[in-house]
Amino acid sequence: MNPTEIHAAFATTLKAYPGASDFNFTVNKAPQLEVNGDLRAIDFGPFLGRLTADHTKALVSVVTGDARGLRETLEKSGSCDCAYALPDGTRFRVNVFVSRGSYSVVMRVLAADVPSLESLKVPAILGEIPGLKNGMVIVAGATGSGKSTTLAAIIDEINNSRPVHIVTLEDPIEFAHRHKRGTVNQRELGTDFYTFSDGLRSALRQAPKVILVGEMRDAETMEIGIKAAETGHLVLSTLHTIDAGQTIHRIVGMFALEERQLLRSRLAQVLRFVVGQRLLPRQGGGRVPALEIMGSSLRTRELIQRGEDGEKTYYQIIADARANGWQTFDQHICELFSQELISAEVAKSYCSEISATTKEIDRIRLTRGEDTSGLGQLEMAYVRKIKQV
Repeated sequence: MNPTEIHAAFATTLKAYPGASDFNFTVNKAPQLEVNGDLRAIDFGPFLGRLTADHTKALVSVVTGDARGLRETLEKSGSCDCAYALPDGTRFRVNVFVSRGSYSVVMRVLAADVPSLESLKVPAILGEIPGLKNGMVIVAGATGSGKSTTLAAIIDEINNSRPVHIVTLEDPIEFAHRHKRGTVNQRELGTDFYTFSDGLRSALRQAPKVILVGEMRDAETMEIGIKAAETGHLVLSTLHTIDAGQTIHRIVGMFALEERQLLRSRLAQVLRFVVGQRLLPRQGGGRVPALEIMGSSLRTRELIQRGEDGEKTYYQIIADARANGWQTFDQHICELFSQELISAEVAKSYCSEISATTKEIDRIRLTRGEDTSGLGQLEMAYVRKIKQV
């Protein structure tokens, strides 16, 4: 297949759908594009109608190019990740995987420029992270929730403000950082190193002040990351967890039972922030981020060391520290509802504690003079029924 045709199809599609986030190429489905969280079928250059196995195989050949290592990884594990760029500079994060014997391809559209924390409109307390000299910061959330974007903005702020060596370990590289006051060396999994643990161990010999680890996937990587934080490095990373509490549980659960108490004590000393992210459907189209933010305090350190119980939970500690700039997902979600950025239905669907969130939504609606009893809707339905009779 002619790569020029593929390039032209991508360019045409992105021009027609400026809010697009992901392409999905799956056998027996038409090419699909995700816009504002929803997949829709599209016309895509040489691919007309339902895709065949030959179509996706040809696409894989184009996006992986001559990278023998990617082909070997794909054959061995059934999936591989890589970056891909069009001639105009548009970049994608690509995942190729085998499904029922055929290739499927999902391609995330990457931003052309590194975002700033200001442009992301995140809570002001996150502006403290680039100034940290050591410790560990975890950004948590599902795939596609914006974790890499937030970390890229933090790295960019450090790069702008501090003359330090920054080493990133990524899978794949999503945002290309230029050297500014800082020096940024970006390394890609599968090309520059082969496991995050090996890459992190090697990074400690490269005299960095800041280390970004794309994902803490296992106990070995987490152990090296904690040791790096203990020895004066700032370690930034991600976990696929839903909130601060689950993040701590996941980290502790990586280790054997006999190691966990010591691990809890070490983690309590080095953990500076846990930032959780969710992307919610915005009223009128698009998406809006909801963030949970937990910093470090005597209460959080004690909780990490001792574990949650019926009275002391991460959720409650975060909620009680709103004056410090911390917030639970539910507090931020209710704030977004108050600003009329999301609907009540979305707020209830994405919250953590439905009862408390519903109560707060009703309070907000009362301040707006809206009916929260449901009687208004019942009366309207009754009137409509009478008219029909």
